[in-house]
Amino acid sequence: MAGFWRHFTAVGRQAVVLLSPPAVRFYRTPPYLVKVGIPDFLNGVGNGVEAHAAKLETEVGDLDKLMVIRTLRLKKLGIPCKHRKLILKFTQKYRMGLWRPRMDLQKN
Repeated sequence: MAGFWRHFTAVGRQAVVLLSPPAVRFYRTPPYLVKVGIPDFLNGVGNGVEAHAAKLETEVGDLDKLMVIRTLRLKKLGIPCKHRKLILKFTQKYRMGLWRPRMDLQKN
């Protein structure tokens, strides 16, 4: 019975043991099929952050470097506090696989 929790409930004068399996969650998701760039990522974040796309693309380079950027570097680039917070919040969610920028389908 390893890995199961025991819940005791009293029914009348008898004790009944209820077994339930442990809750296991996996947050790992498969890698993205669509290559996401810095402008796509910032457009997905929204709230005016996309205005810094050109600056970040020239200074940082690619999305992999943006994923490990720190707040002091963003501050030195002249990005306001509100936008720095949003960028860092969504980069963390993207790394964990909890959020993806919405990619609009291209019309052919």
